[in-house]
Amino acid sequence: MLTRKQHELLVFIDRYLKETGYSPSFEEMKTALGLRSKSGIHRLITALEERGFLARRPHRARALEVLRLPEDLGAARRQAARAAAEAAPASSNVITASFGRPRPTLPEAGSVSLPLYGRIAAGVPIEAVRDTGVLVDVPASMLSGGEHFALEVAGDSMQEAGILDGDIVIIRRADTAENGDIVVALVDQSEVTLKRLRKRGNTVALEPANRAYETRIFGPDRVQVQGRLVGLLRRY
Repeated sequence: MLTRKQHELLVFIDRYLKETGYSPSFEEMKTALGLRSKSGIHRLITALEERGFLARRPHRARALEVLRLPEDLGAARRQAARAAAEAAPASSNVITASFGRPRPTLPEAGSVSLPLYGRIAAGVPIEAVRDTGVLVDVPASMLSGGEHFALEVAGDSMQEAGILDGDIVIIRRADTAENGDIVVALVDQSEVTLKRLRKRGNTVALEPANRAYETRIFGPDRVQVQGRLVGLLRRY
């Protein structure tokens, strides 16, 4: 059994995740629940974690995950979905002509607004360009589970992988990756780069996809994976 505030917070986080693809900030949660301080939000989140409704991924900002919803809310959503399906008109194979009338427009595919953190360039850690307030709409089909964000590519070091200067890359936040994955890597806590990751014994190689650039080799403690490439948007 959840308290009223715990229930309100869980519903708010779940709705926010579905609408944006990432979890709300403590300030946004505080405002939504009408609390005076963020300490109350900390206590509510801890209680929801202990009851198995929320999970908080360590060492990451804004990384909450809803594990389950209260039974009453889950039942209400299932009932609403059934009612919507029953109310929908039956499909038909007959196409009705509409001469002289405007053609109906196709509905837009579902999309999610992701934070655009800025240009991924040497010397600028992701944390320095977080929360810029800029959002980019991404097809929902491009995203899987987890937290995502977008970055604008600067430079041509990955052009042979089809990633060009000015492209918007969609990144799923992660701190691990497989050999050959294209990742956002933080080097020496100061430089962020988009490269292909290769593990070579006790070292980590960051490979460009452009013969004009050299592969860089680092010790494992110097490279931190911040996310994996899952999609790309390009404007023509």
